Amino acid sequence: MKKKSRQQVFTLLVEVGRKDGDGLPKGATGAALMVYASGVDEAEAVRETVAILKQADMAPLDVTGYGTLQERLEQGHDISDDEKELMQRALDENSVVVAQMTPFFEDQHPAGKGREN
Repeated sequence: MKKKSRQQVFTLLVEVGRKDGDGLPKGATGAALMVYASGVDEAEAVRETVAILKQADMAPLDVTGYGTLQERLEQGHDISDDEKELMQRALDENSVVVAQMTPFFEDQHPAGKGREN
């Protein structure tokens, strides 16, 4: 009988800045990454995600956790089958899956994080 894993998948929003070799589009000032990361708790999922992004020459600045699939469903989030498949993949592979990347450009800023003039 297979031992039940304590791993869960957490939805994280990671804001990254610029770094040489980060693969972001020319002219971008950074990006937001929607990530599904496995971990025994959210803190472990965040640590793993930050470590992997740094290995990929990215510069993580901020991480916001949105909880597990169950927590998100309880909060009334609408979660597509595609998202659920990516979450299952992160769990099956005990990995970090970047589901979406939204680059920021000079005139765009993450919600509530505008620059001082």
